[in-house]
Amino acid sequence: MTTPSQPGDGRLDPSLSAIMSERRHLINLAYRLLGTLADAEDVVQETYARWYAMSRQRQEAIESPGAWLTKVAGRICLDLLGSARARRESYVGEWIPEPLPDRTEWINGRSGGATVDPADRVTLDESINMAFLVVLESMTPAERVAFILHDVFRYSFAEVAEIVSRTPAACRQLASSARRRIRASQAPAIPAAQRAGIVREFKKAWEAKDIDALISVLAPDATAVADGGGLASALLHPVQGGEQIARGLVEIADKAPGLMFLERTVNGQPGLVAQQDGVTVVVMAFDIAGDRITHIWGVRNPEKLRPWTTG
Repeated sequence: MTTPSQPGDGRLDPSLSAIMSERRHLINLAYRLLGTLADAEDVVQETYARWYAMSRQRQEAIESPGAWLTKVAGRICLDLLGSARARRESYVGEWIPEPLPDRTEWINGRSGGATVDPADRVTLDESINMAFLVVLESMTPAERVAFILHDVFRYSFAEVAEIVSRTPAACRQLASSARRRIRASQAPAIPAAQRAGIVREFKKAWEAKDIDALISVLAPDATAVADGGGLASALLHPVQGGEQIARGLVEIADKAPGLMFLERTVNGQPGLVAQQDGVTVVVMAFDIAGDRITHIWGVRNPEKLRPWTTG
């Protein structure tokens, strides 16, 4: 975004530093609400455009610029969530939130080589893991906005009400409904080291094309979902059952003998990146219960993989 300046005198806007300091917060908010970095960046761009479209007098009359920016960004996200539902009904195959890249390997913390500014500005916590984001996709736009603003970003229901144009009591009910969805979907937490070990076992079994080993690390009722964004070779429907998933994974490995699997952090948790001839072709996130993998989300849509191939 171009740097705004004082009208007519060429000097930097004295409020620029304070206003731009809100950018990280807005990116964090918009990513959680929309599920893609590109859309989050667009929302932040539009939010700032609306701020600088106002006269200096109107800007100075706003008591809390940060609160104003959050309110505007929240409303833009709410509108986009409504239209996104219609777009995703016509999406080819399954739609999965865009995986958020991290520069570190989860085994030893070394840099993985990819440097992505938007991801660097998104705070990694439990509210951006893939299982959490997938549940958010099942909520109504108002539920999602109310829940994220109140439970994740700690805004009061009075503040949330101004964004979703409902009463504080109604917003409280929306957040409560969303909270029940989250709780119903969550498996008991397991230590990070144990989670990493299970994903590593999965990776080794896949590399060895060992169907029995894959079955042993997958829950019997596991589900695998692929987002190919219309790629002809991508799965259009989820695959159910550990054995079916294992056989499908071995079939993929047979068809792509040069596939390389990298251990990378995906949305704050141990995940895998598959590369073909140095190009990222799949990013995988996992949900785990006990000592078995219960969900696999594999993103193949080239648009969603763009941040993983930058840097």
